[in-house]
Order: sequence, then C-alpha cells, then structure tokens
Amino acid sequence: MSVTIDQIREAASVIAGHVVRTPAVETPRLAETTGCARLVLKLESQQFTGSFKDRGAYNKLKSLTPAEAKAGVIAMSAGNHAQGVAYHAQRLGIPATIVMPKGTPFTKVERTAAFGARVMLEGDGIDSAAVFARELAQREGLIFVHPYDDPRIIAGQGTIGLELAEDCPDLDMVVVPIGGGGLIGGIATALKALRPSIEIVGVEAALYPSMFEAVRGSNKPLAGGATIAEGIAVKSPGHLTKAIIKELVSDILLVDEDAVERAIQLLVESQKLVAEGAGAAGLAAILAHGARFKGRKVGTVICGGNIDARLLSQVLMRGLVRDGRVITLRIEITDQPGVLAAVARAIGDCGGNIIEIHHQRMFYDLPVKRADVDAVIETRNPQHVRDIVSKLEAAGFPCRLLSSRSIESPH
Repeated sequence: MSVTIDQIREAASVIAGHVVRTPAVETPRLAETTGCARLVLKLESQQFTGSFKDRGAYNKLKSLTPAEAKAGVIAMSAGNHAQGVAYHAQRLGIPATIVMPKGTPFTKVERTAAFGARVMLEGDGIDSAAVFARELAQREGLIFVHPYDDPRIIAGQGTIGLELAEDCPDLDMVVVPIGGGGLIGGIATALKALRPSIEIVGVEAALYPSMFEAVRGSNKPLAGGATIAEGIAVKSPGHLTKAIIKELVSDILLVDEDAVERAIQLLVESQKLVAEGAGAAGLAAILAHGARFKGRKVGTVICGGNIDARLLSQVLMRGLVRDGRVITLRIEITDQPGVLAAVARAIGDCGGNIIEIHHQRMFYDLPVKRADVDAVIETRNPQHVRDIVSKLEAAGFPCRLLSSRSIESPH
C-alpha cells in the first residue's frame, strides 16, 4: 500500500488547527427518503475554500524543504485543488502557480487569483493543462503538487476517515465520490484499518467512469461531455489510488446527471445545505441505487460546495418543474375581453399562483378568433396540478401540460 494508517495519523497532527474539523451531521428526513436506517453527511463543504482539498494541500505543502518552499509550487486544477493549494501556499509564504483549463469559470479563476497565486489558463481540459504544468515545473524548477496521485495528498484526505471513525463508529458503509481517487483512497485506508468490516463504496459520474473501468482492466473509451459533477470528471485516474481502490473499495456506482441534480435539490430543501455536483454525488448514488443501502447505517462525504450561483438557481428551478411545483399549461381561449381574467380567476380559485403568462395568437393551426395562453404556474404537488386542469376544463378552457416529467396530463 502506498499510504498507511500511521501516515494518515501523522497528517492529522500536521493539519490540526489549520483546516476545519468538519461536522458529521445526522439527517433523519433524508434517511427516511432514501430508506437508510441512518444517514450521516460529512460536511467538507465547510472547509475555508469550500472543499476537502484543503487537507491534502496543507499536508503536502508542510512537507516541503525550505529550498523547495522558496522555489515555489505549481498545480493543475479546474477549481477546488487550485484554491486549496493557493490558499495554504499564501498562508505559508510559498509562491504558487496554478494552471487551469481555458474554459474554467471566471469565478473560480478569480477566487484562486485572490489567494495570491499566479493563474495561467492553458489547454482545453485538465489533461492538457497538466502537460503544460509539468513542462513549466521543469523549466522553472517548481515543485509539482498533484491533485490526487501523491501519498501526502492521499494521507491528508484520509484524515476525514479518522474523524468519521471517531464521530460515527457504528456506520455500516461510507459512500465517497471518486475523481482521481485521492479522497476515497485516503478514507478507505483509514477506515478499513480501524474497522475492517466497514464497506467503502465509490461513486463516479456516468459520463466519466474512469476508475470504474480502470479497476476492471477495461480500455473502454469514456463518453465524456458536459457534467454538473465537473469536480469528479477525471479521464485519467491515479495509479496509486487505483491500487488502493482495487484492494479496499467493494463497489463503484455510476450516477447520471438527473440523479446528481436531484441530490443537489434535496440537500438544499431538506438540509438547507449547498453542494456542488461532485459534492452531492454520494447522495445521488444512495438515491439512484436505493436497494443497495436500504436499512443500512450509511455515511457520505459532501466533498465540496463550490457551485456557481447561476447553475444552482437552474438546478433548483428544474427541480420544481420536475416535481410538478412549477408547471406550464397551454390553455385555449376565445380572443375577446374578459376571458383572460376568467382563466386567472379559475387558477386562483384553485390556489395556483401565476408566475408568467404569454399570449400565443399567431399559431397557424389556431382560428383567428381564438388564442393560446401559456401560463407558468406555481403549484403544491401533482394532484394540485390535476385539480387546476380539471377546474379550467370545467370552465370551458381546454388545456394541456407543457412541462414536468412527473405529472401525467389527464389526456
């Protein structure tokens, strides 16, 4: 094994007082929703930079010799690792260069630069950014800080496992998101050393099942593409981490985009907790693979909370549409004074709240004396939608549902 429990304990002593000892919180409502006997969330989203990366970054930077620290460090990252390295390098007085892909969101670039790092945008993705970072490290004599395939990084992340073992000693299983594998590698090493019977389950985005394929010896090409769980969208998993996962992790589950969106929404609504896509992947797996966790005492790591505000708002609105709490009805009316008021009154009498309304007069399949009205309505639940539809049709206004996958139109 590349990392031992003693190295993780040493890392815990190094980072103590310099990173947040995050809480492990009980979630009775989520446990009921998922069917778990108990569900605990380890809130790494409460670290100063918003993710677990603070742990490994600080442990690695503290291991540098004075000469190495003076020369400076370089890292490649699209977000969380960049901020962890930049923040702790600034605190320790170590010059830091961060190479980020050209498409990295501006907010992540600015946040990293705000920690005093030299930020360089190179490459179309993290793999090409890594090539540039290694070349620059060699040219300028910088110390390369790998985001996951480094024993000190893995040991730093493994301190989460020590804390879980102390705070929640009766867990049956722990579910951990996998990108390059540093987080699950460290946690699995710690927990399996302390409690050999505990089960460790990994989670990857279905579009980027790199570790899932690697541990099986498969060369199947990744689907790739845009994912809301960009923090774990890794094409090249670590060699050190692969060996740990192969030995200590019992299963790797894949989650699609819908499941991750649903998990983000549930965390906000049930726990008032903001998580990024990768941070919610563990809960997404528990929701999507319910039978695997039913009746078990489960812990999962909310590994990051750095989600773009605009993206979060879209996820929450899409969730309301998916659940039938915001719908769009297309209502056919006669195009004359007072009719629109009658439509609004029928919806209001049922307790629906009209958010937006649009006339559609130019559709070629409508008679000139008629019009369609598209009404965006806030509702309570699917039954409430059906009540509104029935009320409108009873009043002489044929209508059909244009939105929501969770509600079937009466037609």
